Amino acid sequence: MELRDFSGDHSALALNTATLGHNVDGFGAGWSPEQVIDGCAARGYGGVVFWRREIGSNATAIGQRAKAAGLQVAGLCRSPFLVGPLAPKGREAVLDDFRSSIDMTAALEAPILTIVVGGVEPGTKGMSESLKIVADRVAAACEFAERAGVRLALEPLNPVYGGDRSCLVTVRDAVNLCEVIGAENLGIAVDVYHVWWDTDLPNQLHRAGARRIYGFHLCDWLADTKDVLLDRGMMGDGVADIRGIRGAVEAAGYEGLCEVEIFSKDNWWRREPGEVLDVLVERFRSVC
Repeated sequence: MELRDFSGDHSALALNTATLGHNVDGFGAGWSPEQVIDGCAARGYGGVVFWRREIGSNATAIGQRAKAAGLQVAGLCRSPFLVGPLAPKGREAVLDDFRSSIDMTAALEAPILTIVVGGVEPGTKGMSESLKIVADRVAAACEFAERAGVRLALEPLNPVYGGDRSCLVTVRDAVNLCEVIGAENLGIAVDVYHVWWDTDLPNQLHRAGARRIYGFHLCDWLADTKDVLLDRGMMGDGVADIRGIRGAVEAAGYEGLCEVEIFSKDNWWRREPGEVLDVLVERFRSVC
């Protein structure tokens, strides 16, 4: 499959609002969802992805405004952590919050809810037992999501987050979970920041195929990163082979939007949002 040419067309570009600092208290310029929609639409973006904390009780109105502006709400971040020290306490509390996040996704008319599974379950060691719990809780949510018209995307995170944020750290294990659960509305999200190091990535993407790859996220890994959570790089500023990874994703059959998600408390979150949106367009066209 020939790599899509974005050098003269950025209609496949989507903004994840984390790139403007909107998912962490005290950061970013504080643009409202309406300002974000207007700024992206004015620059020809194809889509936008919001975080639950921004949406509150306004999901339907925000989704309608985006659609009227010609933008797709490409997804919602994110489910609650399902296991680990940061998850709600107890299976029912997790599933209640999970269902609420699915309802919000549906109200936005977004097709995808991203799942970050959470870290190692207290009282256990390693990843295996925690992944079994994840499988149970995702399976329980899939039928509810199917009725709501929502697809669920498991996002494996970089192994540095294995302890507290994600016991799911490889695309291999994400595809394995999809196969074990067997739900038609369960797939994966592939984020450059989390997979750039994985030399087996093309093989695992081929396993997933177009039916399982629900999202592709852009950023870069800085060789001298100062903070593994909040110091992601702008595309082209780091060591990830972004175009090579996109080539592998598209060779597996993915043809959807490319979502930029950059956590950057000391650099990009300190800039004027319009400047950030402009740089994203330039980098998307030149290095992605």
